[in-house]
Amino acid sequence: MTAWARFRTPDGDEVTLFPGDVVGRFAGAALHLDDARISEAHALISLRDGALQLLALRGRFAIGGELRSAVTLDAGLRVHLARGLELTVEAVGLPEAAPALIGDDLPRQLLPATGSLTVHPRPALTPRYRGDADAWIWTTGESWRLRVGASEPVPLEVGAAFVVGGRRFEVVLAPLRSAAATHVSTGFAAPLTLWARYDTAHIRQSGDVVVSFNGVAARLLSELVAFAGPVHWSVLAQEVWRGERDRIALRRCLDTNLARLRAKLRAARVRADLIRCDGQGHVELLLLDGDRLEDESGISS
Repeated sequence: MTAWARFRTPDGDEVTLFPGDVVGRFAGAALHLDDARISEAHALISLRDGALQLLALRGRFAIGGELRSAVTLDAGLRVHLARGLELTVEAVGLPEAAPALIGDDLPRQLLPATGSLTVHPRPALTPRYRGDADAWIWTTGESWRLRVGASEPVPLEVGAAFVVGGRRFEVVLAPLRSAAATHVSTGFAAPLTLWARYDTAHIRQSGDVVVSFNGVAARLLSELVAFAGPVHWSVLAQEVWRGERDRIALRRCLDTNLARLRAKLRAARVRADLIRCDGQGHVELLLLDGDRLEDESGISS
């Protein structure tokens, strides 16, 4: 079972949407709205931090007269996409746990309603259909299906393992309640010192360097240090991937690289909750008593 939300459209129809589904004007949108005021990819249904949310993509929406870029979906919520164009949330289904995919070089992530799995240069699960993918996973609403390459689709259940391009993947259950809570690990008593130098970053503990980063991971850490507080994910992503304007692509890049960064922290036995997402679209560094930041990145925030 996966999370879902049932909407009532202005013409009285009811449409059930799943994580990864798009609301928009283009014909392939899960909720297609034939209105010039609606963007082709206006908004996205997303399962984040244990809650089902509506995220603005190339359009905006209002809740109670206030423009919003994200909102948690609850029964009775009214979403205004344009004047006179309102969606009403009739019901929301949120299971205790949901299927997720984990594998070689792929951090655990919840399965979208339709996902495209690529394995080169690194495994990635994209929450939409891509014709050039190596495998595809989708839900019928009651069950999951898998197709690898040109093979026939097969049922996919929790606990099932499969191989794509020489890499092994497995479907597991990810508890949603634990994802919604904020956990602060105190596995190390010694304070951390984070040196941010933009192209590189280093974390020291008890005077020793315990983990070093370069490339995108170092730039993400350096930007978070420079912001010196919570920053909306879209602002952070645009600073790191300045040539990318597609919000879906930006969110995918950010989520993938944050997962890799946290995995490296865990491997070094550094608390992964050093990087915290607040469930409202903001990202920040979570510092404990004695933790110290050294900003040598030259970034002006």
